[in-house]
Amino acid sequence: MNKLIVRCVIYIVMLPAIFLLANRNIAHAGKSHTKKTSDILVTVIPVTALGTTFYLNDTEGRNQFYKSFFTNLGVTLGLKNLINKERPDGSDNDSFPSLHTSTAFQGAAFIRKRYHWKYALPMYMGAIFVGYSRINADKHYTEDVMAGAAIGFVTSYCFTTQFKGIRITPTADNGNYGVLISKKW
Repeated sequence: MNKLIVRCVIYIVMLPAIFLLANRNIAHAGKSHTKKTSDILVTVIPVTALGTTFYLNDTEGRNQFYKSFFTNLGVTLGLKNLINKERPDGSDNDSFPSLHTSTAFQGAAFIRKRYHWKYALPMYMGAIFVGYSRINADKHYTEDVMAGAAIGFVTSYCFTTQFKGIRITPTADNGNYGVLISKKW
């Protein structure tokens, strides 16, 4: 019963936020086709990652998604506030790092780490397109997009484990390096 209540709360809170974000992004009719597509992908990629956890009834994965998603947001927005780098188009001082790119790469990296490359490949292609479009639209410099991609990638890899099968993790401790291989039973 508690799981049902938690799911209902998540749906009630998350779905309106997702629809508002998607509608806000789609509604900018004056933008180029590339920018509109990018604005849609930046919502679709993480929503697909989160939706996959519901589809597979993967509670552990959902919790890992939340941790990586909100850490990604905190790191990216924190850096934006600290660095104050002017955008190429001069519109404001929120250029570094790219939030669009970090969000897209966080979703793609989550799917890759949790579920496998074959599911993540289209998401990575979309995330790369998002980064390209941010540079093309004069909203970010290349280094802003690269930093956003790295943040999204690292936050997912820090909090996400493989769904099923063998897990391979590099280790380093006190000058000793190796690989930890484990399997869930």
